[in-house]
Amino acid sequence: MRPSPPTPLAGIKVLDLSRVLAGPWCGQLLADMGAEVIKIERPGKGDDTRQWGPPWLASQEPGQRGESAYYLSTNRGKRSVTVDISKPEGQQLVRELAKKSDVVIENFKVGGLRKYGLDYARLKAVNPALIYCSITGFGQQSPYAHRAGYDFMIQAMGGIMSLTGQPDDLPGGGPVKIGVALTDIFTGLYAANGILAALYARDKQDAANREGTHIDMALMDVQVGVLANQALNYLTSGNVPQRLGNAHPNIVPYQAFDTADGYMILAVGNDGQFQRLCAVLERPELAQDERFATNDARVSHREQLIPELQAVLATRGSDKWLAALESVGVPAGPVNTLDRVFDDPHVRARELKQPLTHPQSANGKVDLVNNPIRFNGVQMSAQTAPPTLGEHTDSVLKEQLGLDNTQIEGLKALGIL
Repeated sequence: MRPSPPTPLAGIKVLDLSRVLAGPWCGQLLADMGAEVIKIERPGKGDDTRQWGPPWLASQEPGQRGESAYYLSTNRGKRSVTVDISKPEGQQLVRELAKKSDVVIENFKVGGLRKYGLDYARLKAVNPALIYCSITGFGQQSPYAHRAGYDFMIQAMGGIMSLTGQPDDLPGGGPVKIGVALTDIFTGLYAANGILAALYARDKQDAANREGTHIDMALMDVQVGVLANQALNYLTSGNVPQRLGNAHPNIVPYQAFDTADGYMILAVGNDGQFQRLCAVLERPELAQDERFATNDARVSHREQLIPELQAVLATRGSDKWLAALESVGVPAGPVNTLDRVFDDPHVRARELKQPLTHPQSANGKVDLVNNPIRFNGVQMSAQTAPPTLGEHTDSVLKEQLGLDNTQIEGLKALGIL
């Protein structure tokens, strides 16, 4: 029998007012770690990503479509409650839920929740220990604070697109976005880290006088923050890094190469690995050439070295090269499409595809991607599929707020739920 996943956040209640990706990604991570995450959605519409398709999950109902793949990617383990926060009765329900919560996650525009009485100041007044995480494009204090922030736009403004793609003077040159909304995902991860730290700090306080925290997360800040070595390349040298395609600015050879039947990558991280690479290529003299003997020399002479390597690699297929390089410990790998990724022996052995029961799916299940965190060898992933719209409205309002069937039906009749 598969062991149950660990739940280090069991007992933590999270009220998730966010939608699309950064906030929901944060909420999903907290749900994976055992928190109870209640997702507040608009009646009849829900999270924007429920409409972001195709593709759609195949539905049990003929002629109907199931949930969008996008929505399914980021809402595992949550409970969905539909509430119209534009109406006073809906606002009061959310305030009552916040009073019983440890964490609130929201990604409205700066000040957007103030008119509903759901901003940090108002919710702190009813729950001083509340940890309130706001995710926006540019943060609470910025000359751009009023602007909406979208991952694609932030990738451009935050510099990553100036580093991604082929140089302008090559075919296909120009800025390219990363293939997934990585700024949103990083923001969700940073937000979850901030929430965990805030929970830890709060719980060290005297129980009777615990104070929460307002966490201010900005997509732009995160994008600049994850420029990593490229940011330091600029700050250290004053030289503006340029796009290098699949090449690395600080390591050579560290890029994709053509082979006789496709592509492969080399990720040579030190001089010993380079020497073994040259032996496999039957070009040992390259490792003795002073232009290539050390990494800094190879970076300075990449334009002379790369064609030499490419000419040899083009003579055999990828699998043959990869087997030979693996045998001598030279890092290299294939360029896989996603069908090959999910059929890879590692991915299968690590059970990164997660099948879960889904009530509306044509075959009764949905395949998700497991959380990569493991505690004592056990994956930390929630075991319930992303909820259908409003699936838990009745149960949450009964359990959390003590409403009865008559009260709930009355709220539904008024369009509050």
